[in-house]
Amino acid sequence: MWFIFALLSAVFAALTSILAKVGIEGINSNLATAIRTVVVVLMAWGMVLITGTYSGITELSRKNWIFLILSGLATGGSWLCYYRALQIGSASKVVPVDKLSVVITIILAFVFLHEDFTVKSLIGCGLITAGTLFMVL
Repeated sequence: MWFIFALLSAVFAALTSILAKVGIEGINSNLATAIRTVVVVLMAWGMVLITGTYSGITELSRKNWIFLILSGLATGGSWLCYYRALQIGSASKVVPVDKLSVVITIILAFVFLHEDFTVKSLIGCGLITAGTLFMVL
């Protein structure tokens, strides 16, 4: 099931890039990010209310709060930079560079989460990096 959700995430991310490129035309990229963020917040809280999972908020630990807030700040930074890059660059070049986050995530997961980093991971990271460079140069 995780694969289906990951694939849907990729489809929605692709749509996000194309729709955003058209939507930010002629406006400030920070304003565009703020508008997008409000929509995401409403959608996320809508899902919490629909699924009735809001009661879990009282069970969050201090660690949960700290890392979710830090994750939110990282997301905000990513979105602000992404929208600015998308506004001044071609979507076909910005998106592949943004997807280098896959490689960076694998490396950070190895360093901080002690996840496996195998020869297969190394080759995959190398291919993703090479493919990205090939697409943007």
